[in-house]
Amino acid sequence: MKKTLALILLITFIFSFGSLAFAQTAEQAPAPAAAEEKTAEQIAAEKQAAEEEAAKKAEEEAKAAAAAAKKAKDAKITLVVLAVAAFFFITELIPLAITAMSVPVILILTKVLTAAQGFAGLQDSNVVLFAGMFVVGASLFETGVAKAIGDKVVGMAGGSEIGLTAGVFILAAGLSSVLSNTGTTAVLLPVCIGIANSAGWNRGRILMPLALAAGLGGTLSLVGTPPNLVVNGVLGTAGLEQFGFFEFALAGGPMTIAGGIYLLTIGRRLIPDRKVEDDGSTPAADENKVHNKTHQMISIVILLIVVIVMAFGKKLPGMLNMPLHVASTIGALACVLTGIVKEKQAYRSIDWTTIFLFAGMLPLASAMNSTGAGKMIADMVVGALGENPSPFVIMSAMFWLTSILTQFMSNTASTTLLAPICLAIADGIGASPQAILMVVAMAASCAFATPVGTPPNTLVLGPGGFKFNDYIKVGVPLLVICYAVLMVVAPIFWPL
Repeated sequence: MKKTLALILLITFIFSFGSLAFAQTAEQAPAPAAAEEKTAEQIAAEKQAAEEEAAKKAEEEAKAAAAAAKKAKDAKITLVVLAVAAFFFITELIPLAITAMSVPVILILTKVLTAAQGFAGLQDSNVVLFAGMFVVGASLFETGVAKAIGDKVVGMAGGSEIGLTAGVFILAAGLSSVLSNTGTTAVLLPVCIGIANSAGWNRGRILMPLALAAGLGGTLSLVGTPPNLVVNGVLGTAGLEQFGFFEFALAGGPMTIAGGIYLLTIGRRLIPDRKVEDDGSTPAADENKVHNKTHQMISIVILLIVVIVMAFGKKLPGMLNMPLHVASTIGALACVLTGIVKEKQAYRSIDWTTIFLFAGMLPLASAMNSTGAGKMIADMVVGALGENPSPFVIMSAMFWLTSILTQFMSNTASTTLLAPICLAIADGIGASPQAILMVVAMAASCAFATPVGTPPNTLVLGPGGFKFNDYIKVGVPLLVICYAVLMVVAPIFWPL
């Protein structure tokens, strides 16, 4: 009986355990289906994500294609604007400043640039620097300092025609390195004519070196001539290292020395010996005007301080460590506040054509860079020069292109046209942009071969009795000399 009861209990236990196990198994049985359902959801999610990614990629590609198409269109517009501007710069059918300021307006209207980008040139620091130095330079002319220096140099030359020519050359080059070359020539012109007439010398042999020295002197410093500031501005816009204040003298100094030797020797013999009769149109020195000595001293001190701060500002302590345009503005304000330059004289002293020319053409340089127009021209030029042209070939081509243009158009205009292109070319061939842009800046100041290349050439045309061919005879050999000097010194100081 006990065995039968135990057997029944065992069977009941086994049955109960089996039922429980079966129930648990039955409950777990749908799990594979659930797993299969989860996998389908994942697949659907992954498919949706892939579709969204593809749509996003297609949208990005469409945007990129649209941007590329707009960039290509903008590049074409920029090139057309460049060509039209170059035409009017060369022909001067309309004033240079009008042409220059039309450029950003057209680029804005065609949506190549925004309004802020188009007129960014007007707030460029170089524009402020230009204006300030025009006023500071005018103080030396208004107070009679420049004329007094000229009289002193002429007196030191004694009775020697070559001595006077050498003295005038050195003085004109020195003054125009920090002052207006036009103003320098205008001040020294009547003094030189008076001395030449009284001594019975050929005034042309003094006046031609005077004009050419005024052009060469601008190559000695950053503020000597607008092209120097233009190339510095282009380097700054591209985020590259800019030239120092007197760094231009590393190239301009040898050019000026070589030019002086040439004009005192071979070049002097090429200047025609013509008798020129005064017709009353020749400027005359104002011998009766009495200048205030105190004002003269103040103008000299202001100029010296401005030049020192500009040249060594980064090494000076405290407030003297200031940007160039701030130094020039302070100098201009000091000239007006001390009374050595009247307010209206300050306004008149600013060459507004230069200001608007620079401000108007700087946005074009920006557009050529952003649209790729500069690279297109660079590729074309490099292609025309053959496969893998050397930096030396590029420098030679840019020198002659710039120097030829500057014989007939504003040196500022030619530089603003070519500097961005040269920057793109230098980038394309992996050459030093500083070396190539220095060559462009120097070449822009080599307006020696025509009477219309630069104002000093025009100023001495009548008083010197010159003809157009006289400038060609004297100027072309000087161009070759400057080219040879640059091809030697540029790679030394700015390795390619």
